[in-house]
Amino acid sequence: MYERLLSPVRLGEIPLRNRVVMAPMTRNRARRDEVPGEMAATYYGQRASAGLIITEATQVGPGAQGYILTPGIYTDAMVEGWRPVTEAVHARGGRIVVQLWHTGRISHSSVRGGRWPVAPSPVAAAGQILTYDGMRPFETPRALEADEIAAIVRDFGAAARNAMRAGFDGVEIHGANGYLVDQFLRDGSNQRTDAYGGPAEGRARFLVEVATAAAEAIGAGRVGVRLSPGNGYNSMSDSDPLTTFTTATRLLAPLGLAYLHVTEMAGQRDAGAAPEITRAIRAAWPGALMLNGEYTAERAEEVVASDEAQAVSFARPYVANPDLVERFRDGAPLAEGDRATYYGGDARGYIDYPTRT
Repeated sequence: MYERLLSPVRLGEIPLRNRVVMAPMTRNRARRDEVPGEMAATYYGQRASAGLIITEATQVGPGAQGYILTPGIYTDAMVEGWRPVTEAVHARGGRIVVQLWHTGRISHSSVRGGRWPVAPSPVAAAGQILTYDGMRPFETPRALEADEIAAIVRDFGAAARNAMRAGFDGVEIHGANGYLVDQFLRDGSNQRTDAYGGPAEGRARFLVEVATAAAEAIGAGRVGVRLSPGNGYNSMSDSDPLTTFTTATRLLAPLGLAYLHVTEMAGQRDAGAAPEITRAIRAAWPGALMLNGEYTAERAEEVVASDEAQAVSFARPYVANPDLVERFRDGAPLAEGDRATYYGGDARGYIDYPTRT
């Protein structure tokens, strides 16, 4: 069953034994010092039959954190904390990359050690964020200076090097879901008039520099990028997303990256047709494409069989189904996850979901 979805593929320098990818999911179970929690190796190791695991988003520097209890990869202690995770996955024949992020304005000064949130422009997100002191309204961020932007780019490169020290197979740049890279991309959050703002080419500059820094650090064939053109999460908007995201894709294309990971929002696909922006990205992207967005195994098989994409990532199904690949292979029903335990907590709803055998 699902012959193409379960067949091997190579994403850049990373060989996958199947095309089922575990999507990055924040689980808020790291230690307060941003070292991965003790259960992380078990959690990821349980899911190692995926062709590729993309970890939860992981801070690239001390000013990158937005949410409580999320991990980093910018100190020796954090690198050592990730090593049991990569060893557990590799011991089971799996592949794993770490998703690198900076949350930008989706943060709060109390989570950042008193440092004010930063962003391309002083435009606040709507709503509140959970801090160690409870829910707090988003603060209006401070616009980054040019030298600060350069320092964050260097942080991404250093984090990529740390990822290899920790034993990862590569990295994924988090350019989606309203965090810093996405904030630069879209004109609803980027109102700059310098080289990092204005037309789409300027707004994509930060993304290209970050991807380039990671590629130079560990090799382009071990670097992926995630984008979410249709996602309004975290108060994101753009006046012309088709131009914005096809421009970003065109500028990334010469780097020779391992893959481009595109998140489609639920409901964007109808009658089996790819959304307009996905089609445009596919036309502009010469390499491997990974898709995400409430896919079933049946629909995933269709898109990889037609070479519309080379892999498909699954998020929530992996919460309750550590043996998702085996369930797909056997045509077995999927277990439902407990939403109350998605974020934070202990082993319950994290490492206690059983396999079928």
